[in-house]
Amino acid sequence: MLQRLLLARSQRRTKENIGPPRTMHRLATASDFDAVFDLYMHERVVPYLGYDPMPRDDFRPIFQGLLDSGAFFIFEVDGQVAGFYRVTRYPGRAQHVASLGTLAVDPSLHGRGVAQTMVTDVLARLKTEGVRRVELMAESDNATALRFYARLGFVQEGTLRQFYRRAGEADFIDEHLMALLFD
Repeated sequence: MLQRLLLARSQRRTKENIGPPRTMHRLATASDFDAVFDLYMHERVVPYLGYDPMPRDDFRPIFQGLLDSGAFFIFEVDGQVAGFYRVTRYPGRAQHVASLGTLAVDPSLHGRGVAQTMVTDVLARLKTEGVRRVELMAESDNATALRFYARLGFVQEGTLRQFYRRAGEADFIDEHLMALLFD
């Protein structure tokens, strides 16, 4: 649906809609449940997030935990959910450090710069808020994500060996800790 909306918008050229799509970051709300569930459980997304595929009702407490964190954001393109992420800050002496995770973009939008826009917007906001270091974790078998984060300036700082295991798979997967330092 969102892909069709973007295509239709790019084909119309009137004074009102010339230019890039409108994007917005906002805190997730209960009304986002269906869109978040559908994206989280997408076959190209779920292998790289923290939970295995599950029924809608089993996902409700997980979603509620994300809402309760006050740190789970929706990224919209032209009023449609295009992705989501969670960003938290460490307390005390490490309050200059943010952690970015639970990050996903609708696979129908891959290759269109949506993830780049979403993450660079988040990084710019964090920098203006005084963050000097942003951390994230990515699975060692997620080559696309690892290349994407490296292009943004993230550097692999360590590996959590045999950290992750997907349902139905015998082998454990390493998780890479990556970080970006702002000057």
